[in-house]
Amino acid sequence: MRTFFPSESCKETHLKSINPQSWLQVERGKLAKFSSESASSIESLIKVPEPPILPFFKPVDYVQVLAKIHEELESCSPQERSNLHLLQFQVFKGLGEVKLMRRSLRSAWSKASTVYEKLVFGAWLKYEKQDEELISDLLSTCGKCAKEFGAIDIAAEMPAYKKLSSHGVVTTNGDPCPRSVSFRIGDEKIVCDRQKISSLSAPFHTMLNGCFTESVCEEIDLSENNISPLAMRVINEFSSTGLLNEMSPDLLLEILVFANKFCCESLKDACDRKLASLISCRQDALELLECALEENSPVLAASCLQVFLRELPGSLKDSQVVELLSNTTKQQRSIMIGPASFSLYCLLSEASMNLDPRSDESVCFLRTLIDSAETSQQKMVAYHRLGCVKFLRKDLDEAEQLFEAAFNLGHTYSVVGLARLGQIRGHKRWAHEKLNSVISSSTPLGWMYQESSLYCEGQKRWDDLEKANELDPTLTYPYMYRAASLMRKQNAQAALSEINRILGFKLALECLELRFCFYLALEDYQLAICDIQAILTLCPDYRVFEGRVAALQLRTLLREHVENWTEADCWLQLYDRWSSVDDIGSLSVIYQMLESDAAKGVLYFRQSLLLLRLNCPDAAMGSLQLARQHASSEHERLVYEGWILYDTGHCEEGLHKAEESISIKRSFEAFFLKAYALADSSLDASCSSTVISLLEDALRCPSDRLRKGQALNNLGSVYVDCGKLDAAADCYINALKIRHTRAHQGLARVHFLRNDKVAAYDEMTKLIEKAKNNASAYEKRSEYCDRDRTKADLEMVTRLDPLRVYPYRYRAAVLMDNHKEKEAIEELSRAIAFKADLHLLHLRAAFHEHIGDVMGALRDCRAALSVDPNHQEMLELHSRVNSQEP
Repeated sequence: MRTFFPSESCKETHLKSINPQSWLQVERGKLAKFSSESASSIESLIKVPEPPILPFFKPVDYVQVLAKIHEELESCSPQERSNLHLLQFQVFKGLGEVKLMRRSLRSAWSKASTVYEKLVFGAWLKYEKQDEELISDLLSTCGKCAKEFGAIDIAAEMPAYKKLSSHGVVTTNGDPCPRSVSFRIGDEKIVCDRQKISSLSAPFHTMLNGCFTESVCEEIDLSENNISPLAMRVINEFSSTGLLNEMSPDLLLEILVFANKFCCESLKDACDRKLASLISCRQDALELLECALEENSPVLAASCLQVFLRELPGSLKDSQVVELLSNTTKQQRSIMIGPASFSLYCLLSEASMNLDPRSDESVCFLRTLIDSAETSQQKMVAYHRLGCVKFLRKDLDEAEQLFEAAFNLGHTYSVVGLARLGQIRGHKRWAHEKLNSVISSSTPLGWMYQESSLYCEGQKRWDDLEKANELDPTLTYPYMYRAASLMRKQNAQAALSEINRILGFKLALECLELRFCFYLALEDYQLAICDIQAILTLCPDYRVFEGRVAALQLRTLLREHVENWTEADCWLQLYDRWSSVDDIGSLSVIYQMLESDAAKGVLYFRQSLLLLRLNCPDAAMGSLQLARQHASSEHERLVYEGWILYDTGHCEEGLHKAEESISIKRSFEAFFLKAYALADSSLDASCSSTVISLLEDALRCPSDRLRKGQALNNLGSVYVDCGKLDAAADCYINALKIRHTRAHQGLARVHFLRNDKVAAYDEMTKLIEKAKNNASAYEKRSEYCDRDRTKADLEMVTRLDPLRVYPYRYRAAVLMDNHKEKEAIEELSRAIAFKADLHLLHLRAAFHEHIGDVMGALRDCRAALSVDPNHQEMLELHSRVNSQEP
């Protein structure tokens, strides 16, 4: 949802009329680079929008919040657990930790204490995994059921009505009431057993056996009670058997209304369940939900709701569904979803905002979310989220009230909304002072300085942006602003260097777009098309220039200005880029190759490998699924299915697919998959010989040098693990002969194990020189040198990729060894501020324990266990520290 909240202030007139062709001269070189005539074109190309206001829960000290949640989970009642896991989900969402978010949702689902919570969180997990239906189908082909979030049998989960007591025979004036009673409805008369009918409810009992006239009447007229003779006969039969036979929904609804009117709870419950069992589609649910809410029928209402939730997000495109769900009272929500109203509207508002955050539906769902919020943290989430939507809709007064409410409850991040509103109203100085007040009164965070920079100019702005990235190097806006400023000053090399800093560790589409614009302004169309093709790989529908122009349209125009490559040219280009570890360049070449007649299954598979290396797992899975779809043979399709299963944690099933493929045809990819999955699934050292044999079989099969280099590299790793260093060295050397650059790392390890650290260091230096993305190479080289050079290499790692946690841990450990405890903890805290990492939290907890800060250690232990509840060392440390708590 990051891209849903663009700045309004950046939508200026320079983009009101865009003509991409104006930047793509037919005669190359016609537009002089950085000439005064082109200044306005450059300015319009490199406009950087303000950072979005994120509609997330972003506590200043997320570690403290996670620790508090974990502490409460240790002692709370079962009824409170799901809501605590939902809050944990909100924290991880604000941190951008997708895997941890889903794990928290799964915990909320597994710890659900009511059928309502199970319904909501099961549907939410299904919504989060909406692109993974194929995985369930593939698992079923392996004889494994994956319907863990399948539809719930709500009627079975909800307790049936139990009659507390039976009413005895009552006499009036000493005379027993007649045994039977007839009910007249129009011209028909239905004879019933008086006592059995009276047992249906207290009102019937009083009417038929009490002091009313009807107690001595043998015939009672029910013609004015909206009940048909047929329905009354069904009621009579139910009074004797306690069962409802098959009948039409209309008849059941008629009986339900009658049962509700006369307080016949057992009959009402039976109708409720019977109607719920008849729901088979969304239309059924639409027709029945309104009645369920009117007649207080919880089983039917929850069953209708389940249909809508399991069809998210598609069901929210149905205006009738939205109308029903967005206009409910508290009483109706209690009938439909019990105590899980906040959870439900968290889900509905998120799904609606993902479709259109400006929509009326989003507003309605968020208003209900506010109405359902009970705790202060729930209210913070709801107020801030609706504030973001109101800001987008330019309902500024209401947005201000909502941001103010969230801020006053303790959600400091909502100050961003207040500051933006102040700026819009011309109170720029006030906005800056507001941010400074927040910075001075709390632990400074990167986003605070980023926001503060928007309200000042010149060097002060640069200083704030530098400080923002010092505190949080993952923020993209500071890099983009600095790069754009440098480009305007005609310092293209520095501008490209700045934007490449973030693209070196974070593949952000907005940063790729900005670099594309730089290349366009420089008329370097070959590099420009490289970036636009990488963008289209990640997002085929992407639109540039604030959504005004389709990226695909620009690519079409650019192709007129670049050299056309043959299929052979493309393979050579791919080989060069792959060998130099230029993953973005490789993606671009593959995108271009997919337009040719080349085998698409193989290309999509290569694309998926690159996307995994670029930390884009969802896009990688999409490419794998496309590889399967375009497989040219059954044995090839089975390999891709195996990788899909392996990458989603189903290693054994992936192995089965590899074996099935080999049984059809021996191929490189099938043997490679089997070796990879076997090495990962077996802890038995004896399986190494099998893995070696499989990789040797793979190398005997036809394949290109890119894949054979990877197989040789993997084979070398297995030989190293087995202590066969000569064989390993041969594998790495052979891999390097076919330009598998990463084999330098394996060969360095062999040198190191032979006690030749100098050779190991030199080998890693070769990798650093060849690889375009080389942060991991610097990190590995740091293991093969003295402390000073180690420190220098790890500083370089942090500059190239600040998300890599080992350098922080190493520096902190060195400081601790030198008895600089405070500095050691500060080094870890620097990274923890923007990355929720188990190892960083674990080490800081140990440091706190070492210096006697029990509460600090306990806080970090609890936060770390929120990240991984089953980490054994963390559990042991937590237990030890917990016993010391005062």
